Amino acid sequence: MLVARSAALFLLAALFEIGGAWLVWQGVREHKGWVWIGAGVIALGLYGFVATLQSDGDFGRILAAYGGVFVAGSIAWGMVADGYRPDRWDVAGALICLAGMALIMYAPRGR
Repeated sequence: MLVARSAALFLLAALFEIGGAWLVWQGVREHKGWVWIGAGVIALGLYGFVATLQSDGDFGRILAAYGGVFVAGSIAWGMVADGYRPDRWDVAGALICLAGMALIMYAPRGR
């Protein structure tokens, strides 16, 4: 159950961070204005909060592992929100990042 909770928190964090960055991007690069930028800043702040909810107390481990989720999530977000079509190297890289995330976060440790 701890792995499922952790994975759900990683997905929620990705939603807030990637979504927040996308909203800021839309506000600035696509000239959608300050409301989009403000919503993005709020979402990015919520991402920072969600990361603290992981049961592991090691900041470096959590953020390093989350990096793999961010890579794969960013590609998925681009596909859904912007019609981005990843090539096989994008997909392979994202899968490698997710494997690294699983190793960092869920490998058995002799503590």
